[in-house]
Amino acid sequence: MVSVGIEAMNVYGGSASLDVLELAKFRSLDTSRFENLLVKEKTVAMPYEDAVTFGVNAAKPLLDDMTPEEIGRIELLVTCTESGIDFGKSLSTYIHHYLGLSRNCRLFEIKQACYSGTAGFQMAVNFVLSQTSPGAKALVIATDISRFSAADAAEAEGADWSFAEPSGGSGAAAVLVGENPAVFEADIGANGYYGYEVMDTCRPVPDTEAGDVDLSLLSYLDCCQQTFQEYKKRVIGADYRSTFQYLASHTPFGGMVKGAHRTMMRKEAKAGQAEIEEDFFRRVMPGISYCQRVGNIMGATLFLSLAGTIDQGSFETPGRIGCFSYGSGCCSEFYSGVVTAEGQRRQRRFGIERALGERYPLSMAEYDELLRDTQAIKFGTRNAKPHSQLIPEAWQALRGKGRLELVQVRDYHREYSWGG
Repeated sequence: MVSVGIEAMNVYGGSASLDVLELAKFRSLDTSRFENLLVKEKTVAMPYEDAVTFGVNAAKPLLDDMTPEEIGRIELLVTCTESGIDFGKSLSTYIHHYLGLSRNCRLFEIKQACYSGTAGFQMAVNFVLSQTSPGAKALVIATDISRFSAADAAEAEGADWSFAEPSGGSGAAAVLVGENPAVFEADIGANGYYGYEVMDTCRPVPDTEAGDVDLSLLSYLDCCQQTFQEYKKRVIGADYRSTFQYLASHTPFGGMVKGAHRTMMRKEAKAGQAEIEEDFFRRVMPGISYCQRVGNIMGATLFLSLAGTIDQGSFETPGRIGCFSYGSGCCSEFYSGVVTAEGQRRQRRFGIERALGERYPLSMAEYDELLRDTQAIKFGTRNAKPHSQLIPEAWQALRGKGRLELVQVRDYHREYSWGG
């Protein structure tokens, strides 16, 4: 059997960020809860950014690092999102075009809430394992945006923003899957999956999210336990405390992961509070490091956690990472893979942490201006141009970085260009 896994991975956390503690104060939320939420910043999508630009900007550095021959072997492109821009045409068509991939390539889209990225990844892994096209590679791009809006200041001040707004981020992860998994070698067959119908969160219309926060938490905890039980059936001797050097999880917000880890350590390891706390900061917190700066980016969030784990972890000797993916509705999976010191070196070259630090920091006044943008391009827009100069300083800060930007929508067709 061939080896398979991640050959390269990059995360794009957008061009602008917001301090969520300042947001909480502005919304008059209970700031004492924020320490437990483990959130610091969130990426805010600008008017000229959408799921396509995020996806392309995540993937471009991977292709820039490849030879033309290697790029030509990408025979599968899967986009994973709940931020689609058309009921029929998938984001993959736009991303395929702007990345200049071969036309001898399968391209399509997957939707299953925040599980979609893992669904795409596992499909890519099995495509490579099938050996129907030896040497072929797959590119999986999970991309999503959370874009809040308000008709006017009165609506913004009176709305029930709760804690969804501070944790909702925007961004994308691009994962190159192939037979030379230098970054993350998947453990073949080590998969525990679990799913059922539950109305915890949903998007009943394209631009609105609804759900039951408490039910979502209970479903997340249930799936975390059940997927690992199934994993243990397939991996004899697997132990939650000792098998994995690190744990990466889908992270709606860090506090949710901490609660799930506490439950797992109590049930699986019979651990006490002190051990649980130490174990969390040693094995789990590296994976939360990027998540608490970007926010929840749905199907890409697990890979955001995985990238943080690889970048921030210690891999002098090869280490196994256990991965938990959850998508509302729901479907979930626990799987694992191995990372080496060389894999960490390769992953770090994309400078994710540096890029997050280079985002334009929005003031609350600028953020509020974005919420009131009457030119915001929504799902189903036929003709429009984004208000690129709404926040002039943010637009100027993006110049010279060569990022893909949305230029206009004409007869429903979105047009993009590479920024100067």
